[in-house]
Parts: sequence; C-alpha cells; structure tokens
Amino acid sequence: MSAFAAVDLGASSGRVIVGTVDDGRVSLHEVNRFPNGPVPVAGSLHWDVLGLYRGVLDGLRAAGREAGALSGVGIDSWAVDYGLLDDDGALLGNPFHYRDARTDGVPDKVFTAIPATELYARTGLQVQPFNTVFQLVAAQGTAALAAARTALLVPDLLGYWLTGARVAEVTNASTTGLLDATTRTWATDLAERLAVDSSILPPLLDPGALLGHVRADVGLHGAVPVWTVGSHDTASAVVAVPAVGDDFAYISCGTWSLVGLELESPVLTEESRAANFTNEAGVDGTVRYLRNVMGLWVLQESIRTWNEAGLPADLPDLLAAAARVPALTTVVDLDSPTFLPPGDMPARIADEAARTGQTPPQSQAETVRCILDSLALAYRRAVRQAAALAHRDVSVVHVVGGGVRNELLCQLTSDATGLPVVAGPVEGAALGNVLVQARAAGVLSGGLRELRAVGARGLELRRYEPGATGGPSDRQWAAAASRIARDDR
Repeated sequence: MSAFAAVDLGASSGRVIVGTVDDGRVSLHEVNRFPNGPVPVAGSLHWDVLGLYRGVLDGLRAAGREAGALSGVGIDSWAVDYGLLDDDGALLGNPFHYRDARTDGVPDKVFTAIPATELYARTGLQVQPFNTVFQLVAAQGTAALAAARTALLVPDLLGYWLTGARVAEVTNASTTGLLDATTRTWATDLAERLAVDSSILPPLLDPGALLGHVRADVGLHGAVPVWTVGSHDTASAVVAVPAVGDDFAYISCGTWSLVGLELESPVLTEESRAANFTNEAGVDGTVRYLRNVMGLWVLQESIRTWNEAGLPADLPDLLAAAARVPALTTVVDLDSPTFLPPGDMPARIADEAARTGQTPPQSQAETVRCILDSLALAYRRAVRQAAALAHRDVSVVHVVGGGVRNELLCQLTSDATGLPVVAGPVEGAALGNVLVQARAAGVLSGGLRELRAVGARGLELRRYEPGATGGPSDRQWAAAASRIARDDR
C-alpha cells in the first residue's frame, strides 16, 4: 500500500487529498481544505499565494500524520497566472488574478505585432484576455517585471518553495501562449517579438518527472519526492476520465468548464482558430483540444450576490426550484465577456436577456434555470464543434469535477448534446494527480488506458440518457441557441 498527497488548487478553494493505492485501486481522503479567491488591492485583483502555501503545508503535514510515510507529492492548479522571482529567488509581489482588468485591450495590441493567425498556428491557444502572454505584455514597464529573473506558474511556484527547483511543467506551460503546440518547446522567437524576455521562462518538464524532495523544514517523515503531474488541473482531471475507448468528450466542470476531446496531435486550422478552440498539452503527449466555457462561476457569483443582499440562497433548494421552471424560457451566452469579472451576475443575466429580446428571469429559481440551460447550450455547441473540427466521432460525454453533483445540469447536458453522460468522479483532478504520481513512483504501470482502468475501480458513476426526463427536443435546443447566436456558432 502506497500513499500520495495530491495538492489540488481551484479558483474558489484548495485541498490536499491523500490517495492510497492498494491492490490495483485508488482511494481518496481529503485531509485539508482551505478557501481561495481574488483579493482586491488598490484597484487590482491578486491571489493570496502565501495563504495558499500555508494551506498546502498544513495539508501535507496532515497527510504525513495520516499516512505515516508518503511516496510522493504532486501539485495541480488553475492555469495562466504566475509569480515573478528575482535574482535571489524571492517573490516579487503577489501574483495577479486572471480576472484582473489589466489585460483589457492587450490582445489587440499583441495581434498588431504578431497576427492572430500566426500566433494560433504556433501555439494553438484559444484567445482569452487572461492568457499569460497577454499578462506579460500588460506588465511591461513595471519594476517587478524589470527585476524578474524567473516566471513560475502557480503550481510550479509552490513546487519551487517545496523543493528549490525552478521549472515549468508542460501541461500548464501550454496555456501561456508561449509554447509551440507541435514541438512542446518554448516559442522564444514569439516572446522576443513581443519584447518579453524569454530568459525568464524556466526549463520544461513532462508529467511524471522527479521535481525534487520536500524540504526538511516542512516536517514530513523522510525524504518525500515531489513528482510533476498534469499541473493544469484539467490535465489531471482528463487522466481520471473513466473512458474505455477514444470516442469520448469530456467536461471538467467546476468554476470553469473545460469542454473537449483528447487527441494525438493539435488541430491548428483556421477553422479551429475561428471557433476559438485551444490545443493544450495533456499527459503522455496527448492534446487537450477544448474550449473554456465560463462554467459554474456564474452560479457561484449569483449565490454570493444573493447572500450579500440577505436573500436565501441554499444551492440544493435553488436547484430543486430551478428544476420546476419550464426549460429554455430564457438563455444567455455565458461566454460573453460581461460574465468574466466578479459582480452582480443576476443583474447581468437580466441585461443580457433584455438585449437579446427575451424576458429576463423574474426569480432566483428562473435565474438558476437560465444559467443551467445556458451552460448546457454552451456544452452542446463545444462538443459538436470539437467533434467536427477534429473529425472525431463522439459517443459519450464524461463529466468530472464538482459539477458531477449537479444532477439537473448533468441531465440537461445529456439532453442538449443528444449523448449519454457519465458523471464522475467528483475529485477528478486529485485522482488523476495520484495516478500519475503512482506510475512515476513505480507503483502503477502502463499508459492512460491502464491508469484509467485503475482509477475507475470502485468509482460511483451515474449515467444520464438524452430525454430520460422528458426534456426539450433537439429542435428546441437548436431554437434556443439561435436566440443567442454568434458569428462562430
């Protein structure tokens, strides 16, 4: 029996989970959970990365007490955000939060230096205003960037503090907009054309490499190895998808929803760029061909808004009430930039509904139903476009992450896509993290198919079938989509 600590950091919380590998199956036990979120400072949004590290240390010590001896530690988190280190390896300020407004208008500035078509042909990255390349261009002229000698993405920064190694794990590096999607090496020529000093980009490592050993002062028993995993949490979550073939789509459903396919090579066509699909590195040389969808962030912010207003906002009650609201009464385009910053989401939804000639939701239940119907529409669009652009047949959609618990959303996703949905596991990123660590440590062997078979043993999965609850027809979903149609639909 071997125990591994998976550090899994999300946009709203972090957690340390002990994964025990015994007799060809994995069991997970959460030992520490701590809050996470944007911290406003003088008009900017930052991450409290030192607070996150404290939560990680507390969790690792709890994991050590529970397991006795750990066979490894792996770290995964969200993408794109980074910390800057000076010559001495000291952090030059708290990392910016990807929802900070400093990148407003920056993509257009970048595209004057490197046309969007050329940038996509090299990096294959979906245009999002918070991509690391846009953040670095926005930071030009600042004292921090001038003093920086290394830029480390969030999981790499925490790994550096644990081990002293300054590297970039490739799955997260692929979200920067500075990694060549074909060669999986830094596109240093693109960086230099944008006046970004490529020397701050650290050496690259693939998942499954030994990063180093946990510093003695952390207080763990023995020399505990730190393994690189799919450090982008979606890369780890895709490892945990309990698929048995290749004809599947996945939705990693949490604060963000990552909707796409697992491919052997990137899709760098002009049609793919126009549809705003991204080609991100996966474990074992795979490509995560996907689109970022705004996800449950809109629901989370709505609940926060209602709580601050003193309104009842119990999620199970809201979902039960939403299930009684007629389907597709109001839908909005959740990928609109209006839903990216924190704020009053119910008001924004009402404004978007009115702008598209629809009646705005009149209650909390109607607002929640609008969000879930709109998410299902976005999933339908992304799954169908991904399959068409990659010339791949899809027979099933796997949902992993916190959204697995949202039964209404899972059923709506099946209805909207016209495909069966298999929901589970909830802790997909942590499970994938542990599977890759266990293989690196020699406890498991094989490729992704073998790892998935181990991960699937003992999982509680639920299957949803299209139309099982008498939901809308395909024609009704198509009609709803036409109300919020955009040029790239």
